[in-house]
Amino acid sequence: MKQTAIYPGTFDPITLGHVDVVRRGLKLFDRIVIGVADNPNKGPMFDVEARFAMVCETFIAEPNVEVARFSGLLVDLAHGFQAHAILRGLRAASDFEYEFQMATMNRRLDAAIETAFVMAREDYTFVSSRFIREISTMGGDVSALVPAPVLLRLDGR
Repeated sequence: MKQTAIYPGTFDPITLGHVDVVRRGLKLFDRIVIGVADNPNKGPMFDVEARFAMVCETFIAEPNVEVARFSGLLVDLAHGFQAHAILRGLRAASDFEYEFQMATMNRRLDAAIETAFVMAREDYTFVSSRFIREISTMGGDVSALVPAPVLLRLDGR
């Protein structure tokens, strides 16, 4: 049986830091399902369809990566894909407290689903979707920080 992990996020937009987490996750799991969260309360720059499309286009050549939209509980998404793990990336110690709380809550909802943390590559420890949105809306160059499908959409805004 293939070992599957869910990598959840808003991905508004997906960054090369996210891509790095997926690549690292593929060293640990046979399949990664990227769960693009539909959470309009966050006020995303891109709607869920655009975010879903950017993630799909980024991993189009990767057969062991699937992409799904979801709203609701992450453990329900994991059940739907028969995933036994949640993949999360850590950029700095400041990420750990929030991620620890989320992992603990998910374990409370379903003790059979583990959370696996991978450290971001040093090149991406400062990269966040929020920074990408802010820099790009002010005309800054983010081309070295996002995949091509994101850059195309940012340039078209």
